[in-house]
Amino acid sequence: MWGVLGAAALVLVLFAMPSYRQGEASVAGKTARDFPLEIAGKPAHLADLKGKVVVLNFWATWCPPCVEETPALNRLQKHIESRNGVILGVAADEDPAAYEKFLRDQGVSFLTYRDPSTRDNHSPIAQGYGTSMYPETYVIDRHGKIARKFIGFQHWDSPDMLAYFDSILGQT
Repeated sequence: MWGVLGAAALVLVLFAMPSYRQGEASVAGKTARDFPLEIAGKPAHLADLKGKVVVLNFWATWCPPCVEETPALNRLQKHIESRNGVILGVAADEDPAAYEKFLRDQGVSFLTYRDPSTRDNHSPIAQGYGTSMYPETYVIDRHGKIARKFIGFQHWDSPDMLAYFDSILGQT
């Protein structure tokens, strides 16, 4: 009986670990999927940011955890911008006015793009990455490869997270 309880506890611990991906193959090392977007009102592509460390954050104004992590993303942008790092937020918002109001009200200081193809709160760009919930974030290295995936709300300006970004920004 103790063996069964121990095995059950082990399974619960495994599923609770942040690295557990619910059967998803690791995306680390894969080339980030390119997509068209607008940066400062001009047509661009994600690939145009190659050479930078890109923090690709899928979010929405209607998502409470996304709203909660926005101030920390602003602080992270300030931390990484001088070393050729950039945050790119892709919003799954259908209402352009709500999106623009959110950017103003929250003082968003990182690059953002509202996916105009979003329907029923699902961004085709995010879905192309395998994103099934918001927020979800991919760290893309200077060579356009996915270094890491974060699922859900994060403390982007915590000492551990800043140390992680210091490490990846120091790589060539």
